[in-house]
Amino acid sequence: MFYVPSSYSDVIDEGKKLTFERKKGNCLACHMIEDGELAGNNGPPLIAMKARFPNKQDLFNQIWDATEKNPNSFMPPFGKHGILTKKEINKIVEYLYTL
Repeated sequence: MFYVPSSYSDVIDEGKKLTFERKKGNCLACHMIEDGELAGNNGPPLIAMKARFPNKQDLFNQIWDATEKNPNSFMPPFGKHGILTKKEINKIVEYLYTL
């Protein structure tokens, strides 16, 4: 059965967990994130995300497959390669919009 979060804050919490989880988003491997431990520095810090990506779809697309805009990107194509589902990426986007 599909789990439907009871509130928007649940979506944010789930997005944060996915972002920090080593077997899923693992964004800390390359990015500095508020509250993150042992952050990497290969990617830009994940701050001011609404200003950097005013259109949520652009941020979704970046996570889905960063090589679409930059074929030399180090960022894995999380969606294209099945590391994250569309629903998981949407939760991550909602969390990143709080940063």
